Amino acid sequence: MMLADPSKKYRRMYQRVDLPDRQWPNNEINKAPIWMSTDLRDGNQAIFEPMNMEQKFKMFQMLVKIGFKHIEIGFPSASQIDFDFTRKLIEEGHIPDDVYIEVLVQARDHLIQRTFESLQGAKRAIVHIYNSNSPTFRNKVLNVDVEGAKQLAINAAQKVKEYAAKQPETEFVFQYSPECFTATELEVAKDVCDAVTEIWEASPENKVILNLPATVEVSGPHIYADQIEWMHRNIQRRDGVIISVHCHNDRGCGIAASELAIMAGADRVEGCVFGNGERTGNVDVAAIALNMYTQGVAPNLDFSNINEIIATVEECTGLPVHPRHPYAGDLVFTAFSGSHQDAIKKGFEFQKNEEIWDMPYLPIDPKDLGRDYDAVIRVNSQSGKGGIAYLLESNYNVILPRRLQIEFSQIVQKRTDEQGTEISATEIWKLFKETYVDAKNVHYSAKNYKLSDDNGNQVIELDLEIDGQSRRVRGEGNGPISAILDALQLPIDVLNYEERSISSGAHAKALALIELQVKGTGKSAFGAGVHDNIVTSSIEAIIASTNRLIDQDVLSTDQVIAAAV
Repeated sequence: MMLADPSKKYRRMYQRVDLPDRQWPNNEINKAPIWMSTDLRDGNQAIFEPMNMEQKFKMFQMLVKIGFKHIEIGFPSASQIDFDFTRKLIEEGHIPDDVYIEVLVQARDHLIQRTFESLQGAKRAIVHIYNSNSPTFRNKVLNVDVEGAKQLAINAAQKVKEYAAKQPETEFVFQYSPECFTATELEVAKDVCDAVTEIWEASPENKVILNLPATVEVSGPHIYADQIEWMHRNIQRRDGVIISVHCHNDRGCGIAASELAIMAGADRVEGCVFGNGERTGNVDVAAIALNMYTQGVAPNLDFSNINEIIATVEECTGLPVHPRHPYAGDLVFTAFSGSHQDAIKKGFEFQKNEEIWDMPYLPIDPKDLGRDYDAVIRVNSQSGKGGIAYLLESNYNVILPRRLQIEFSQIVQKRTDEQGTEISATEIWKLFKETYVDAKNVHYSAKNYKLSDDNGNQVIELDLEIDGQSRRVRGEGNGPISAILDALQLPIDVLNYEERSISSGAHAKALALIELQVKGTGKSAFGAGVHDNIVTSSIEAIIASTNRLIDQDVLSTDQVIAAAV
């Protein structure tokens, strides 16, 4: 089945803006807007089961803690639970002095009256009225002409002003939204907004909020920016107006539209913390705020414990935060790709705490959001040596030589291919020990040793168990490693040896890594030893390496027996 011919079914729903000298493309966001959370209203009406009183209160407390100063708490004229919740916040004194609660109401007289009843005794509040002025709504929903739509707004604005005058104890701020602004002729939207701000006597001392929403996103974000800049330039009483934007995400451009709108003159952004809302959602406030943060601009919202915020939102809404959600998702700081892992690992080696954050693939420091680095690199069948090496280093302080990284990554790759799943750092460490440490017991093993000094030389006596029989060997050298190799009397050379502590405190473990090569063959093998004592771990590493060379058929147990006779 083919999609229908769009030219016969769809048309442009927005008005092109004649703005040849537009300024917004050259502007930058250098300060945070006023933020308004719609989680308790728009977000609440978009979930399967609206929040109960307890959930709404928990969400409200979270929004206050994040730092929202404007919080839309509901639609009290249309919902008893919203009415009761508004009363609870006011009567029980839960609203901080610097926070404005906001309530939404349609431009209808009886609903406006009920709304003001819910706000009795509030210290400060925003009353938000709206009606649509777009051609579609005028013709198909409201059955009014342009003047009729304007009159609806005027009547509602007058009623709001009258009711507010009866409650002088409350500091009221008035907000008007020409719903479906983006699909409304700009001249019509301006005319209606000017009429409302005139009634409300907008001035620098008496600010009025004009919310210019993308109720349905019908254009690209550049068109929306043009519309906002046009209104910013042309509305009357601009110095008495806070231009607010409320972008939905129907085209997937809500974040971009909001950011460009700020550049175009908007003062305020409405949205939900993680983009919940009707249809495809309101704009994602966390994403915009943290976008600003990564550019060195303080967003004035606190997401330093983003996991706690996620838990609250998921509990109250019943909606999961997507694992690939910008900044918040479980996997957004996680690299499975081998090339990504390698770049991140190298980036961490250069990144210093006091320096500007400059990391491959990580636009923000996970620690700024309360995340640790444990989840930054995770390993599956798509991963490479860099990710494996990073997990061993960050979790166990084990730094693998490059050639061992390459070899071990193939072993991990084989395991993940077999399992078809991700492998954890714990499982990687277990596989490493199975491969390189436990080899100390495969063909022959060291049971006991005695190390002594003989005129500056190290002397070792070593008990070996070979094919169930005990043999003793003796060797000497200028250090424990050379003494052990002298005792074994095998045709091997040391290509690489490293030792380090892999834990701290009283239970610290020493890790020895060695690569031995059989002379004349070019064949080598790595071995590892882990023990409280570094000499013991070195012996175990050498025995493990030689056992792995026996597995490769370049050494034999007969050679070990001959050396031990």
